[in-house]
Amino acid sequence: TMARPNQTVVTEFVLQGFSEHPTLRLFLTGCFLSLYAMALMGNIVIIALVTSSTGLHSPMYFFLCNLATMDIICTSSVLPKALVGLLSEENTISFKGCMAQLFFLVWSLSSELLLLTVMAYDRYVAICCPLHYSSRMSPQLCGVLAMGVWSVCALNASINTGLMTRLSFCGPKVITHFFCEIPPLLLLSCSPTYVNSIMTLIADVFYGGINFVLTLLSYGCIIVSILRMRSAEGKRKAFSTCSSHLIVVSVYYSSVFCAYVSPASSYSPERSKVTSVLYSLLSPTLNPLIYTLRNKDVKLALGRFLPSFSH
Repeated sequence: TMARPNQTVVTEFVLQGFSEHPTLRLFLTGCFLSLYAMALMGNIVIIALVTSSTGLHSPMYFFLCNLATMDIICTSSVLPKALVGLLSEENTISFKGCMAQLFFLVWSLSSELLLLTVMAYDRYVAICCPLHYSSRMSPQLCGVLAMGVWSVCALNASINTGLMTRLSFCGPKVITHFFCEIPPLLLLSCSPTYVNSIMTLIADVFYGGINFVLTLLSYGCIIVSILRMRSAEGKRKAFSTCSSHLIVVSVYYSSVFCAYVSPASSYSPERSKVTSVLYSLLSPTLNPLIYTLRNKDVKLALGRFLPSFSH
């Protein structure tokens, strides 16, 4: 869009980051760096384990591998830049860099929400229709589901990023966040943002609302099914295959809901920064831990992968 005369077009933004808390700079740098290293290591180990261990070649682990990939994309699109911001006086990001960050972030976050729904469906079939599991969750279907998740979410990210590039930015250029995110960017635009707001709302309803309901439905059926089981051993086994996924879902949804599901008018930079740390850093760090520590198969594969680990 052409800027109106006597307006300067913003070519770069300043990420405010955590600059209003200078005393926390060192502490946050240490925290972010160690969590980022853990998130990368944990998710890379999961991908390596699932691809190299034949014992983990099942739909559940195939989706877990996809989740780990998304976690890497999510943290890597946000964290390196946030660390630069903590270590330097002023943290600027070019307009193109900002749009790229927005694209990868929206892509990985929405993929993660969709994938958690697919994983809930996988657990539902495994527990409620065990006899039809291998025919229903065929490798072809799993491949199609994963491709569908990545493509639908890439389309969503392209639309949201495309709409953002159509806006004019001519005034203040400080983003009250540590990365480029839709709500704080919309506040800086000097052209109408209602199309963006409508699109964001539709995406929120689809990714946050519908997926949440579908995941709850899957778990409702699973819990009913587990309660109907006769043997205590069967109940325990069924519950243990779901519990790690349930923990991941709860952590993720609670942080995303806090960050996004609130009207733009009540947008609070401080609250948004805290919740963003939860889903962009804490969730990707915890996911591999939750899945490995609570999972017998993954522990066994890890023991074979790292012989020293089992001693």
